[in-house]
Amino acid sequence: MPELRHLSCSMQRLLFPALEEELGPLTGPQRDFLRTIELARLERFMLPCLWMGIGCKPGLRLPLAKAFIAKSIWNLPIPSGRIEQLKGNPSLRRLCGGEARGDVPSESTFSRAFAAFAAGKLPEAVHAALVAEQLQGRIVGHVSRDSTAIESRERAAPKPQEEPKAAARKRGRPRKDEPPRPVPPPTRLELQPLRSLEENLVDLPRHCDIGCKRDAKGYKMTWNGDKLHLDCAAGDIPVGALLTSASLHDSQAAIPLAQRTARCVTSRYDLMDSAEDCQAIRNHSRHLGHGPLIDSNPRPGEARKFSPAERIRYRERPTAERVNSNRKDNFGGRFVRVRGALKVMCHLMFGVLALTALPLFHLLE
Repeated sequence: MPELRHLSCSMQRLLFPALEEELGPLTGPQRDFLRTIELARLERFMLPCLWMGIGCKPGLRLPLAKAFIAKSIWNLPIPSGRIEQLKGNPSLRRLCGGEARGDVPSESTFSRAFAAFAAGKLPEAVHAALVAEQLQGRIVGHVSRDSTAIESRERAAPKPQEEPKAAARKRGRPRKDEPPRPVPPPTRLELQPLRSLEENLVDLPRHCDIGCKRDAKGYKMTWNGDKLHLDCAAGDIPVGALLTSASLHDSQAAIPLAQRTARCVTSRYDLMDSAEDCQAIRNHSRHLGHGPLIDSNPRPGEARKFSPAERIRYRERPTAERVNSNRKDNFGGRFVRVRGALKVMCHLMFGVLALTALPLFHLLE
């Protein structure tokens, strides 16, 4: 990472001392904020705001995008806390691009800008470009895959009406005068390897509903909201993210997430838990040139054991769990105050941006 090393040295020798002379000593979160925005380079993805001479002139969106990253780094629970932080902290206000307290936009302006960022998937595009730039040409040893519950204040969508089941057919070979039995349609897991990433993403449900799973202690937990699926490389670096409905099983999102991650990084192993123990997922992982290391699902007669080398490699799978926990505890993952899959994903990805940039700098230390 020669470019990243050069950027880190320039910030330590030039940027930080110059800012400290003007703003005073920089705190830890302020340094993390500067590292994130310098590495992300948001201005590459910000389209100029055209004004046709009608109504108020549109404001610049770059300072607003920086403010959303600051909200995740400072782990502010409510949207109004972002405005209070900007008005009460002159150093942070100037780092975001504002001078006076009057330069801080209103909550409605932030809301309109956030809707535009969500519709254009700004943080997702920035994250994909960041991962591709820093890890392109490098071989990632393994990718750890895991999901986490995202609670929201949105009402769960009603479950669709189930079609009445046909009468159970008799077991055994059909009679000669019996009509041919219908062939069951292919499942989602059977179709996903044959489709592109875009087609698989359209097929995945993304509405808010009720999710249920067992935690690490074996207790059953339920939540109302969504589910965030993450692919993480060694060093706790998120390299792929996907948001689905809370009720979707982890195996249904494994192949689309692997397709998205494969566009940005080159890896050798896929580490997954027993929820992804499926032959279709194993075959797709091998098709990508990876070695699937999946914990065995305790089904009768299908128990598998890792070899000693595979067992040592599989010990790195908690990487994804650590990143998910850090995302929820320290980067605003527990304070989702928006509705709709696009806005929820936008809110989460601003924190994932910081979670991606900061470990890259830590690798140089």
